[in-house]
Amino acid sequence: MLDDAPMPAITDRATTYEDEVARLRVREKAHTREGDAIAAARRRLPMIEVEATAPLTGPQGALTLLDAFEGRRQLIAYYFMWNRGASAREQCEGCTWVTTQFAEPSYLHSRDITYATFCQGPYAESARYRDFMGWDMPWYSAEESLDTLLRPPKQPGLMHLVSYLRRGDRVFETYWTTRRGVEAADSSHSLMDLTVYGRQEPWEDSPPDWPDRCTHTRTAGGAPTWPPIPDWPAGRPIPHWPRLGAGRSDDLTAG
Repeated sequence: MLDDAPMPAITDRATTYEDEVARLRVREKAHTREGDAIAAARRRLPMIEVEATAPLTGPQGALTLLDAFEGRRQLIAYYFMWNRGASAREQCEGCTWVTTQFAEPSYLHSRDITYATFCQGPYAESARYRDFMGWDMPWYSAEESLDTLLRPPKQPGLMHLVSYLRRGDRVFETYWTTRRGVEAADSSHSLMDLTVYGRQEPWEDSPPDWPDRCTHTRTAGGAPTWPPIPDWPAGRPIPHWPRLGAGRSDDLTAG
């Protein structure tokens, strides 16, 4: 149980605790400034032109990459991994984790930015997953254009965040990232990193015997929770469970 887990040393507020926080704050501020510097360098990267007419599929049928801007100047596209023909249970845990974080587009819209999910699988199948999850961001299938939009060194089949700029009817790619770079869209990990037990994942540098059984991926033990829940159903991304509990269907077939 969590009550049996190791804890940090207990000390007084006036000296040791506040002194240690103050020392850490110096490093945090340096980290923030370095992040600002990296963002400044990102704004100065060269860019490449991409095919504005690259086909996508959305709720109204065929459209293009240019259409996905919704008339705004910039577009951030999250490329959602997809296991074609697989059940909801077998879809990507990491992409589900990241996509679940996005809820409010108005702040991006105020900066002339559209955010959209570009699924790497077929539209109808993946849209049923979107509906099961209750997501309402723009959702398109980019399956037909992956060879164009995710050219090497990008790798179709991996999660990606890609930033685009529109100038008239021309589209330019200005930045892309993958793997842990997509944590830019993930607030939960950032909040976990502020806690004493962190993400509770095995790879983290934590003191001996710190809790480390959790992950956003499915495990043989089922949906990871802490403390573990006896007889918790196995083998799904964490956000599935409350949706199933609310009676939503996760059937991705046409039926």
